[in-house]
Amino acid sequence: MASDVTREWSVVVPLKPLAVAKSRLAEAAGAVRPALALAFALDTVAAVLECAGVVDVTVVTDDERASAELAGLGAFVVPDAPAAGLNAALRYGAGRVRERRPGAAVAALNGDLPALRPAELAQVLRAAAGAQERAFLADAAGVGTTLLAAPAAAPLSPAFGGPSRARHLATGAREITLPDVTSVRQDVDTGDDLRAALTLGVGPRTTALFAAFSPSATEPRLP
Repeated sequence: MASDVTREWSVVVPLKPLAVAKSRLAEAAGAVRPALALAFALDTVAAVLECAGVVDVTVVTDDERASAELAGLGAFVVPDAPAAGLNAALRYGAGRVRERRPGAAVAALNGDLPALRPAELAQVLRAAAGAQERAFLADAAGVGTTLLAAPAAAPLSPAFGGPSRARHLATGAREITLPDVTSVRQDVDTGDDLRAALTLGVGPRTTALFAAFSPSATEPRLP
C-alpha cells in the first residue's frame, strides 16, 4: 500500500546519444530508431514534469539535439562527463542534483517510458517516500528496473542493466510492488515492448512519429 508521506523528488534520466540509443529496436524500427529514442525521452520527461511531488528533472546526455529539446521542456541537461556507462551517468546526475539541492531525494528513471502516466509515477514515488532505504520498481518483465529512488542524503547506488531487479535486491533496496502502475514498468527495448507501450497509449511525440507510418493518425503502428 502506498504511503501518504509526500516528498519533493528530483528525477534523473539518462539518455545515450541518439545515433546509438535503443539499438535493440533496430530491426523493428529501422531508420526511424534515433527519432523514436528521442520521442520516448521527450514523452517520458514531459510526463515526469507533470507528476505531483517532482521538483525537477535532470537529463544526463551528450546528444546535442536531445539536449536542446529536453531543455526546452524544462529539464536540466548535463553532459555525460564520466562517459563510463549507464550507472556512472546516473551517479553523476544524482551528484549534480545534490550540488544544486543538498540532501535532495533522488529517483533514477529510465528514459524509454513513452506510455508513462504522471499519476502512476506519483503513486510509485509516494511508496518510495514512505521508507528510509532505497526503493525500486521492477520492469514489466520482472527482470530489470525502471525506477530507483534514494531518500534524502542516501547514495543512489544504481545497478541498472540486464537482471537489475536481483542486483538491487542484493544491495538492500526495497522492491515497490504496487499493482496498478503498468505505465511506469513498461520500458521499451524490443519490438514486443514497443507494441505493449502502444497498447497502453503513448505520449504525443511518440504518437506523432508513428502517425507518419500509419494509414490512420489515430492508429499508430510499427513502421
